[in-house]
Amino acid sequence: MSEVSSTPNTSAPVKEDNAWSVVLAGGVGSRFWPVSTPERPKQLLPLIGNVPMLEDTLNRMSTIAPLERTLVLTNAGLRDAICEMAPELPRENVIAEPRPAGTCAALAWAAHVIAQRSGISRDGTVVDVVDPTMVCVHADWAIGDVGTYRKTLLAALQLAEREESLVTVGIVPSRPDPGFGYIEPGDRVRSSLHGSDEGLDARRVARFVEKPSRELAAEMVSAGYLWNSGIFAWRVRDLLAEIRTLTPEVQPALDCAGDDLERFFAEVKPVSIDVGVLERSKRVLVIPGEFGWDDVGTWAALHRVREHDTLGNAMSGRTHVLNSTGNVVH
Repeated sequence: MSEVSSTPNTSAPVKEDNAWSVVLAGGVGSRFWPVSTPERPKQLLPLIGNVPMLEDTLNRMSTIAPLERTLVLTNAGLRDAICEMAPELPRENVIAEPRPAGTCAALAWAAHVIAQRSGISRDGTVVDVVDPTMVCVHADWAIGDVGTYRKTLLAALQLAEREESLVTVGIVPSRPDPGFGYIEPGDRVRSSLHGSDEGLDARRVARFVEKPSRELAAEMVSAGYLWNSGIFAWRVRDLLAEIRTLTPEVQPALDCAGDDLERFFAEVKPVSIDVGVLERSKRVLVIPGEFGWDDVGTWAALHRVREHDTLGNAMSGRTHVLNSTGNVVH
């Protein structure tokens, strides 16, 4: 397999008028305890810079879609804290899940909400003139090159619209990390060879590999595999169509729940979006992303994403260092 390119579509417009941002902001960040707590988990903490990670995420996504077209998916106990942190975000756009049910349930309900607000009927027919797209990200990421990140997300949205496909952004690995899932890029999408996406290396997904051994991860990195980032872009009706066809864990709950969020989460069977849809679908594409992405999941991650002092320490707050190197102090 040829080496993937990380060149995004730099001709993308600043903002898509039909695009929605969906931010996954649940979880309790248990690996950051005792700083992260159920009432104030890591996504609401300034672990990387001076503002909470969720606020940083919303700021980054503001050029993809405005706050009125931004949904934050979280658990019921965090809704008030998120509304307080982001008062300009419409309260009805903070969707509080009654119980954890996996990313497929969360994104399916987000797509259902967007479809309702955009005039898409239950059979997928676009009743209104708007055919919405959605780009999905997580609230606990560090992004080094925000400009390239935004251009890559817009390129993913445009590709999803043109190919009527589910698009994921695979991160070009900086190391063979066994803590991540991997994506094997397959055949190149012919339409990316010309037109506005010339130079964009869009591929069909050959397979997903979940958290390999360190030795296998090293082999995959050498072979051109990408990290499975959890960045997704698609038309809302395409996602709902694939769920209708492929995901019996979720579709019956959507059918019976109507507009009742509580009933949907009571009926749905937990499954991830990767297992419930992407690994079963024949319509999944991947484009490479190289913009300093890091999943801030552990204290060790802070050493990669924070600025260092001259001795390689990543410090935050009132600290003093004596004969110490390579530490994370918070």
